[in-house]
Amino acid sequence: MLFFLVSILSFLLFSKSLPLHPLSSAWANESRMLSTLFWQELVCFLLNSLMSSCRSVITCEFGITSRMFPKKKSAPKVANIEELALEPSILDLPELALECILGRLSPDGLCNMAAVCSSLRDKCRSDHLWEKYMREKWGRVIGRAAIREWELYLASSNDSLSDVGGGRSKMWIRALSCVWPLSWLKSGIGSSKKMKTTLPDDSIMSWYLAIESGKFSFPSQVYNREHGHVGFMLSCYDAEVCYDRRTDTFRARYPPHGRRTVVIEEGVHWDRIRAPPVDTAAHALHISDCLNDLVPGNHVEIQWRRNKEFPYGWWYGVVGHLESCDGNEHFCRCHLSDMVVLEFNQYTPGSRWRQALINRKDHREEGNETDGFYGGIRKLQSKEEISKWRQIWPSDALE
Repeated sequence: MLFFLVSILSFLLFSKSLPLHPLSSAWANESRMLSTLFWQELVCFLLNSLMSSCRSVITCEFGITSRMFPKKKSAPKVANIEELALEPSILDLPELALECILGRLSPDGLCNMAAVCSSLRDKCRSDHLWEKYMREKWGRVIGRAAIREWELYLASSNDSLSDVGGGRSKMWIRALSCVWPLSWLKSGIGSSKKMKTTLPDDSIMSWYLAIESGKFSFPSQVYNREHGHVGFMLSCYDAEVCYDRRTDTFRARYPPHGRRTVVIEEGVHWDRIRAPPVDTAAHALHISDCLNDLVPGNHVEIQWRRNKEFPYGWWYGVVGHLESCDGNEHFCRCHLSDMVVLEFNQYTPGSRWRQALINRKDHREEGNETDGFYGGIRKLQSKEEISKWRQIWPSDALE
């Protein structure tokens, strides 16, 4: 540093001692070049000195800080990790014991346990653990039609996923390749394949959670539709239902018919929902296989609709006696007749809805635009089904 200051001073004194008369052009050019080189060297020197000083200060402060706040030793951490590794895990239990524990968990407990690790996730998703909960909670409202609807739901989800990774993705890749780096696009495509794990799969757990969350609507049947409207008393109609976890009720969506648009009913309670007992569409005629077995006193459900544009509903009735029979069971011959009397005792005597007469030998849809059309018949075999109709019996007779 001292040597450099002496050189600067000598150069300044030398410049002062130069004559005042004009110099030759050659000497002037050499002087300007020398001056330029000198100032460049001076600037470089000062910058290097400043940087050296900053490094010295940082190094000094870092040393002081290190002495004031020494680093913690890492040996205890290693010891703690080794101690944790020695602690027992639930996965160390025998397979049978672990299955017994998981089998006692609730659905929410299984979901929480599945989030612990990949091993427990696979075990908690096992179908045999969820079959019990599926049967207990949804068994009486889920039928074969709902199973088919779930299969279609899965197929549509898989198709939409393949569309995302198929031809349409190539179109936007070409459009964005001029803006984004190709490596970014490839990483985005790779991550989109992981979406499959978030979509529904064919496990019972996924089906249970899809119904529980209300994401999956399924076909079922509703007793006394539209909040027990008088025109639908003691009937059961097809509807698409969706569960509402907040209120523990269902939302029913009835298909349009005639001039009526779609009807939606909120707050349908569990006791008004049932799985369809037969696999017959709402507009299809049920093929009756019990006509020859019907005798007075049998409980039945019969299809009925207002006109040809309406869907069928299932209406509760009882097989009655012919007019020629006095009702004495010892002399009754009604079961030998080709005609069967159906009684709907929820209606007052004399009402045109009180009785219907059908032919057991050549039964097909019968009726007219005034009294409606009667379709297929199913005989009620279980006391539970009969008791259900008795529970929703109207308090007053219908006209």
